Amino acid sequence: MNLVRRCAAVSVLIGTLSACAGTAQQSANPIQNDGCRAGSALDGPLNIATTVAPITSIVANIAGGSGATITGIVPEGTNSHTFEPKPSDAVTLESADVIFINGLALEEPTKNLALANMKKGAVICEVGSAILSPDQYIYDFSFPKAGGKPNPHLWTNPPMAKQYAQVVRDVLSRLDPAHAELFAKNYAAFAEKIDALDAAMITATASIPESQRKLLTYHDAYAYFSVHYGYTVIGAIQPSSFQEPTPKEIADLIKQVKNSGVTAIFGSEVFPSPVLEQIGAETGVRYVDVLRDDDLLGKPGDAEHSWLGLMRFDYTTMVEALGGDATALKNLDVNNATKDTATYPQ
Repeated sequence: MNLVRRCAAVSVLIGTLSACAGTAQQSANPIQNDGCRAGSALDGPLNIATTVAPITSIVANIAGGSGATITGIVPEGTNSHTFEPKPSDAVTLESADVIFINGLALEEPTKNLALANMKKGAVICEVGSAILSPDQYIYDFSFPKAGGKPNPHLWTNPPMAKQYAQVVRDVLSRLDPAHAELFAKNYAAFAEKIDALDAAMITATASIPESQRKLLTYHDAYAYFSVHYGYTVIGAIQPSSFQEPTPKEIADLIKQVKNSGVTAIFGSEVFPSPVLEQIGAETGVRYVDVLRDDDLLGKPGDAEHSWLGLMRFDYTTMVEALGGDATALKNLDVNNATKDTATYPQ
């Protein structure tokens, strides 16, 4: 089976990620889309709506202390790719001054509901679409180019999450200029924590032999992360249809796992996969089923219920399962830069 067919998602095998997509430019300045540049100054505290919990957490780190109301739409532990908003979510969206969504076609039903109900003068900012140009999109088995939806999981890559925060800072400063200085201060504090996380992950990754920096996951939420830190995504079980792979695809993947020498298979705490468990059992490779891509740890109000806490947990899990030393990650302070007053639907 050749690489072109893998990239076209004919098979479950992904192959080397960088061969299927260009390298994402981590240091590029955010490329603002129109929704993130629109809007003018408003009176009073902002009413903010968000989608997935990591974005809600990032927004809360920037808006904290301004009196803004922040309401998430997508319940934690929900498949954000197939989430359909409830009619009651229209009430949240129609009252929002600004709606932050990931973009890259992740939350189209929520976006459409917002467009149909948002009030005059409100704006929708697609933070992922704002920082990434089409030539930087990554397509893979879960997100084939033929499907027209690039991999949207930018927030699992700290430099890109930092760009998300920068976009949020700029949008909030334009809509609420009275708190622009506060937003800038919050961003600086949050960016410092992101940089510390990034540095710790670089240190932890260096403790893993290069030959073992391989990821086989249930859902490919680490495509951009892998480019930045030098990992190879050798496969993702969940295809673009979000159904289980076929028996032949499973057999092919078992063969590749045996040939690749991968030391761990990573499943999802939110979406347990009997397929990954089967592959682990048949190959003798350790199966770790606790990764999360948009489900924060604990409950709202807990110290680790944050984007920072989520990333530290996932990275520590990966590093230790691959035989590395996660001490640098464990020593991080993952408390939010500001008090989190957002509402996270459960």
